[in-house]
Amino acid sequence: MYTDSSNVRIGCLATNMKSIFKSKPKTPAEIVCRTRDLLVFLNTNSSSTTFREAKREEKLLELSQHIRELKRILYGSTESEPVPEACAQLTKEFFKKNTQLLRLLIIFIPKLNLRACKDVTQVVANLQRQQVQSRLIASDYLDANKDLIDVLISGYEEEDSVLALAYGSMLRECIRHQSIARYVLESKHHMKKFFGFMNLPNFEIASDVSSTFKELMTRHKSTVAEFLTKNHDWFFIEYNSKLLENPNYITRRQAVTLLGEVLCDRTNSAVMMRYVSSMDNLRIIMNLLRETSSKNIQLEAFRVFSLFVVNPNMPSDVLGILVVNSNKLVRLFGGFNTDKEDKQFDADKAHILEIIAALEPKDHY
Repeated sequence: MYTDSSNVRIGCLATNMKSIFKSKPKTPAEIVCRTRDLLVFLNTNSSSTTFREAKREEKLLELSQHIRELKRILYGSTESEPVPEACAQLTKEFFKKNTQLLRLLIIFIPKLNLRACKDVTQVVANLQRQQVQSRLIASDYLDANKDLIDVLISGYEEEDSVLALAYGSMLRECIRHQSIARYVLESKHHMKKFFGFMNLPNFEIASDVSSTFKELMTRHKSTVAEFLTKNHDWFFIEYNSKLLENPNYITRRQAVTLLGEVLCDRTNSAVMMRYVSSMDNLRIIMNLLRETSSKNIQLEAFRVFSLFVVNPNMPSDVLGILVVNSNKLVRLFGGFNTDKEDKQFDADKAHILEIIAALEPKDHY
């Protein structure tokens, strides 16, 4: 008959045996390696007739668990903060040349469930900011694999909004790298695609495209200024016709707001002077000023319009339009106010009105 002490010894022995045979936690390198192996296996066998559905589901579940573990290492959990050394090790393994894990994930993401898809976008986003020995090695990897950016941009064409938004989210993080933003900007094909994507009937996707486009046009100021200088004519023709003259209110509002932000940036001073020297551009902005049903559009249009008025080298055709419409402009701006008291806006408006009132046509008018 066993005694109580015997029971205790047996219980302790069972506990020790469990701890002995308990699997050790995988290292970041091992998790990356296993995630890659699963993706390779699934990509290779997904169309095979001998690949049983039960086996496929088992591998997909394991893949989802490993992706979740990648996310846990990078973001931490409710119990612990992320460990910098583990994050660095994971990042280094993730972007090894022979691993190609980012490529495999992008290829396979349409086959993931919603939760895993969101986890992938968060993992990719975080990795763009992780440094290894003071270097953003994600940027180095993308520089050598720019075709992945082509895939991400084309992702906006997906009918599945969840998938399109996942591609858009990853793309926005990738263009945080200046070299990648330059790659996109220097592709006329890609830039024209953005104008089309912002007019997609799916509001959620079109809004996401607008967010990506704004990031592209505002983050790397010197690169954007260089792009606009080289591509001024076709770009603003597209911008005016596809965005500022778009029948959709939200598209027009976002477009005129972004235009004001870009033109008022000091880095784009030469671009701004060229833009406000165009009679066609002025007419479009004046049309936006007349949108009495939308104070927001009017106020943002006024910001851009002011740049035409204060131009010290105003072309004669621009001056002519302002002179001919001066009385209408004075009446319009007379009732032009913000919802809240804004002394700076009131001062700017008074200054613009003063300049308009003093405008005189050149000799040939």
